[in-house]
Amino acid sequence: MKVSILGATGYTGAELLRLLAGHPQAEVMHITSESQTGVPIAKVYPHLGGYYTQTLGSMQDLPAIAADSDVIFIGLPHGHAMAAGQTILNHGAKIIDLGADYRFKNTAVYEKWYKLEHVHKDAAAVYGLTELYREQIKGATIVANPGCYTTASILALTPLVKNELIDNSTIIVDAKSGVSGAGRGLSLTSHFSETTENFQAYGVAGHRHTPEIEQALSEAASSEVMINFTPHLVPMGRGILATCYARLKPGVSPEQVDAAFYSMYAQEYFIRLAGRGGYPATKNTRGSNFCDIGWHIDVRTGRVIVLSAIDNLVKGAAGQAVQNLNVMFGLDEKTGLTQAPLYP
Repeated sequence: MKVSILGATGYTGAELLRLLAGHPQAEVMHITSESQTGVPIAKVYPHLGGYYTQTLGSMQDLPAIAADSDVIFIGLPHGHAMAAGQTILNHGAKIIDLGADYRFKNTAVYEKWYKLEHVHKDAAAVYGLTELYREQIKGATIVANPGCYTTASILALTPLVKNELIDNSTIIVDAKSGVSGAGRGLSLTSHFSETTENFQAYGVAGHRHTPEIEQALSEAASSEVMINFTPHLVPMGRGILATCYARLKPGVSPEQVDAAFYSMYAQEYFIRLAGRGGYPATKNTRGSNFCDIGWHIDVRTGRVIVLSAIDNLVKGAAGQAVQNLNVMFGLDEKTGLTQAPLYP
């Protein structure tokens, strides 16, 4: 497969290049950066030296890039992918977008939360949470890679809503992310002296991943689901831990909860179930495409608490994109993604 990356100098782009360097069926053709056009990628990211000799190009060459590619990964800020998407499709390439532009079936929801007009309303994109939408991804021309918080949260909660085990109006997601989730751009909030020895919430009652989580859970539940979602920034480089709470319906047993998770995920290679009483940890997924899930039943309050850990740059972004690439092109889903997590 001939693959290209638009926006290769962000953390997600760099992680894509790291993973694709070990992919036996992918040949990286073109990589772009509007801020560092003409610079060798190994100069921007020295850890990629010896793997890539390419120089960063410009999106001004998009028609030629698309004509020379089977699939293009888009790692650009929201608003840019949908502008490029039609050109890419017209020149015969498929799209895996790691941003938000194609994630919503109802583009009005995108416009409300992202404050932008959607200019590719007829895109017919498929949501790229592989474990839940695998069959649709197989025939897709545009795959919308999920957000990192959303991946951890949706995988944690879907077995419960799908099997009607919880009161869907009581869902609370309390999630924590490493600083790389804020991107590579300079900002005060991700400055070392601001984040080290600090722990803070942000985007309370208004984070843009909220409607994305609600969309997937509503599909699983076959009814509208509304949640409380609160993200937090923690002083580590990468990783996400989502702690999800919901009230169990009367009469639901711990064994029913267990069965919901095992029946849905026991055969999924990239989901590792820690089981009832398990404690997933971000360090156990670091550098890997795994999602670790454990759950607890609080008999006293009647609630279930689900813990989900991922690497935000791998299963939450680049790894899931490669997983989707494999599905789209009929390869073994694990191709290029079997690296064990980094530890410690």
